[in-house]
Amino acid sequence: MRSKSVVFQADNPVEQSSYPHSQIRKDMNRFITLNLAALSLACLALHAGQPAPGRLSEHTFKVSDTQTISYLFYLPREFDSSKDTKWPVILFLHGRGESRGPLNIVAKWGPPRMAKRGDNLPYILIAPQCPASNRWTDDSQQNGVIKLLDHLSANFPVDRSRIYLTGLSMGGYGSWKMAAGHPDRFAAVAPICGRGNPDDAAKLVNVPLWVFHGTEDTAVLYRHSAEMVEAIRRAGGKKARFTTLQHVGHNSWSAAYATPELYQWFNKHQLPEAE
Repeated sequence: MRSKSVVFQADNPVEQSSYPHSQIRKDMNRFITLNLAALSLACLALHAGQPAPGRLSEHTFKVSDTQTISYLFYLPREFDSSKDTKWPVILFLHGRGESRGPLNIVAKWGPPRMAKRGDNLPYILIAPQCPASNRWTDDSQQNGVIKLLDHLSANFPVDRSRIYLTGLSMGGYGSWKMAAGHPDRFAAVAPICGRGNPDDAAKLVNVPLWVFHGTEDTAVLYRHSAEMVEAIRRAGGKKARFTTLQHVGHNSWSAAYATPELYQWFNKHQLPEAE
């Protein structure tokens, strides 16, 4: 048993232990190491699983026993859960290439790319990933994404009158179909180099649309967007805007999403009543 001695300094007893200094240092180092490790794990859990304002994060949502959707999620930097502020939403559907790879590949283009590089987006961003074995036009994917949107709208302060839908290439196809299937759900829709069904034109006459397509696109022909816009106008629609990108191939999304006016246009549109 180690002995202790007592030293009196200014009438205040101070205990001095004969516990070896080397052991004290070891114990302190071990304590610091364990706490740093715990802190690191907590940070990783926050970044990987819990939404943090101003940071793109990865999540999954179980639609059913047979379907789970992986998605990227972003909250504006100014988001404060203690306040009553409701936020507009951008729902982004990626292209075919972003189905092949880890979830973070969805941030290769469009609004997720902007969020990943640190842009301060004034929207809640939802960017699901379509499995390589499916397409956004599949009923299972359409229904799953709507259920994901419902889930997040119920758990975050979403302004349901300002939900904006956009997608590129395969996501453009998906945007056309989703807008036709839920014309009263979205305040504005921007399909980029996609293809819709002209038979759906009557469903889209009251939906604000801004369509982008490159004239030299050989993957999804320019005429597919032109035919959709023309069909909507023939049906009486006056809210379809069409931007033709001369001498541009399939990648018309880089120009489209870099257009500040696109987001200004989104912000001008709001459903008359929130659902």
